[in-house]
Amino acid sequence: MSLNKMIDHTLLKANATRAQIEKLCDEAVENDFASVCVNTCWVPMAASRLAGSPVNVCTVVGFPLGAMAPASKAAEAARAVADGADEVDMVINIGWLIAGEDDAVRADIAGVVEAAQGRCVKVILECCLLTDEQIVRACELSVEAGAAFVKTSTGFSSGGATVKDVALMRKTVGDRCKVKASGGIHTAEEAQAMVDAGADRIGTSSGIAIVAG
Repeated sequence: MSLNKMIDHTLLKANATRAQIEKLCDEAVENDFASVCVNTCWVPMAASRLAGSPVNVCTVVGFPLGAMAPASKAAEAARAVADGADEVDMVINIGWLIAGEDDAVRADIAGVVEAAQGRCVKVILECCLLTDEQIVRACELSVEAGAAFVKTSTGFSSGGATVKDVALMRKTVGDRCKVKASGGIHTAEEAQAMVDAGADRIGTSSGIAIVAG
């Protein structure tokens, strides 16, 4: 698959404006990206602007901390789907995972999967805050809960995607779900390294630069 078809063209900054999101959508169509990834308030506009194009609308839930009530995450996902989201990237409850509260973590993910009504759900692990053992456990819980992807990072914490983490996630999930690398990927070389390590999708705000080489 060509690199452009693996890119989620992303703009999640708090100060993003309508004009910037419109530009993001237009760039995604021009460059044949997989999706645009935007905050939930922009989903209706992005869905309208991308209607009839092959570009999906991806949004984020429980973002960027993951520490919201499970019912709130599920409600946010349901609202996003009703507004036209094709894909939902949710943040895992990191504190619960670290504390070994696996049943709660699994149920939190499953609630969003159910609310997404068959849409692609990607579970953001925030690997920079986790040990290898916790990353493996988070991957297993995500698969058990029905997620379509596990994802490295929000891009808003202390670190982004690493080749090491992507490889560990790929090894853990095998062909049971896909892997998205996101956070700090700015060049074609960096993106290709993530793909070589096992990433199926690349989340980046530097998609234009990446496809330009």
